[in-house]
Amino acid sequence: MKKVPYFVMLSLLLLTACGEGNGSPGSEPISTLAPVPAEYAGKTNPFGPEAADEGEKIFRTNCETCHGPQGHGDGPAGDSLDPKPKNLAELKKIAADDYLFWRISAGKEGTSMVAWKGILTEEQIWQVISFIRTLQ
Repeated sequence: MKKVPYFVMLSLLLLTACGEGNGSPGSEPISTLAPVPAEYAGKTNPFGPEAADEGEKIFRTNCETCHGPQGHGDGPAGDSLDPKPKNLAELKKIAADDYLFWRISAGKEGTSMVAWKGILTEEQIWQVISFIRTLQ
């Protein structure tokens, strides 16, 4: 039997561990985001932190039930969902504005994330994104 160098085995072990998702079937790992479609790519939030207060009101009304009060994916309705809602406090660390705007606007097929486009205005979606940026 051939001996495999220690660093090769360690590298394979680390790659395997890093490839794990959040444990929910059908959900993308939080470290791997789908590419943003062209119609949303490059969009940036026209609002700053001052919009977070309005965004919080919209979040509390429309998002908290699934994503939880701090956006950790632990809302009361989220317990019964498969896959579970994303932890927005973690997602915001790696997701650009265009990704968040796309996912909120278009939703995500195969999950309970509905499309808010047509329900919320673009301004309201950007305000929610401003609030998401404040989550810890």
